[in-house]
Amino acid sequence: MMALWARHVSRWGCLLSTARAVALPRRLWGRGCPARAYRGFARLAVLPAGKEEVLCRLQACRQVSAGSCSPPDSAKHGSFSSPESNLPSVQQEQAKPELLPDLNAKILDEDWDDIPPSSALEVISEEEAVQIIAEPLLPIQSSTLRDYVDHSETLAKLVHLGVDLSQVEKRQKAGQLLLTLDFEKDVKKILLFLKDVGVEDNQLGPFLTKNPYILGEDLEALETRVAYLKSKKFVKSEIAQMVSRAPYLLLFSVERLDNRLGFFKNELGLSVKKTKDLVIRLPRLLTGKIEPVKENLQVCQIELGFQRNQIQQIVCKTPKILTASRKRLKQTFDYLHNIMGIPHHLLTRFPQVFNSKLLRIRERHMFLAFLGRAQYDPAQPSYISLDQLEWLLPELNQFL
Repeated sequence: MMALWARHVSRWGCLLSTARAVALPRRLWGRGCPARAYRGFARLAVLPAGKEEVLCRLQACRQVSAGSCSPPDSAKHGSFSSPESNLPSVQQEQAKPELLPDLNAKILDEDWDDIPPSSALEVISEEEAVQIIAEPLLPIQSSTLRDYVDHSETLAKLVHLGVDLSQVEKRQKAGQLLLTLDFEKDVKKILLFLKDVGVEDNQLGPFLTKNPYILGEDLEALETRVAYLKSKKFVKSEIAQMVSRAPYLLLFSVERLDNRLGFFKNELGLSVKKTKDLVIRLPRLLTGKIEPVKENLQVCQIELGFQRNQIQQIVCKTPKILTASRKRLKQTFDYLHNIMGIPHHLLTRFPQVFNSKLLRIRERHMFLAFLGRAQYDPAQPSYISLDQLEWLLPELNQFL
């Protein structure tokens, strides 16, 4: 209401100034400045009730002013004389006088009570206040992607796909990458590409949780790497298996993939088919560091005493031995070979025993020794195969 009263007072002040100017038009004309009078009237926009008298004076002023500025042709030739002929003539070089704006009758008759107040401090009802929806503010910085999900279409749709943002934000610069991506332009084409490669719908979420960086890769580069694998005779199902089990595989260039395949083929002396089988079973051999692999090969040959052909057999049957801990590998071998008395050729025949925990191997062996059945030589009676050692304890409970 205060804003409305202030606006009424302002308009009434404008009315009084206009009325004075209209009541004394001759005073302005006597000074030889009709344009100044026009500018005084040009400020008039809206007149309140009782405006008829002011309008009449205003129209009369218009006629007189127009006559002084633009006399008829007869006056120019001296055939017509008027009292205004004593006024100083307006030179052609002077600027044209300002025209008064036409008064709109609808605006003049407008009901002022219908004009909404323009004050920002206007009091509104509780119903109107409830309808106001305040958008949550975008945090300037945050340590979690959860604060940005409501503001980012990309993050919201990735969550629906099953992406675990709590794990993504732990990866270096992964959160910043996702916030800069547009789902329609950047993310959608990568999702379609992964589905075409063979990644299942229910695997997209876990896949992107482990490797969100693929969303920032160039699509053409990804297609080139898949084409390279196909050129090496990997079928679509094998590529899908490799990509699903090693999510970072497609981040590496064709040159790196080619060098890594060549390393395993030459270092182990494997054929093309066996090299393919090796990386299909353990595709992270193509993505992991090569130094631990070289060290484990040296341990098997120098410290454990396996021959080159034996190492080939062990690696083909149990690829994980190439990425196992060197300390654990030596401890397991020491117990199997020196305590249990298992020779190299049997370990080569059953290399999966290296994947078992040493504690489990020890308790199985001690239990068999207690029963007098710790016999691992296939040429002897009551032979216990190493591939059964993992599941042997429940079966031996019948002897207790």
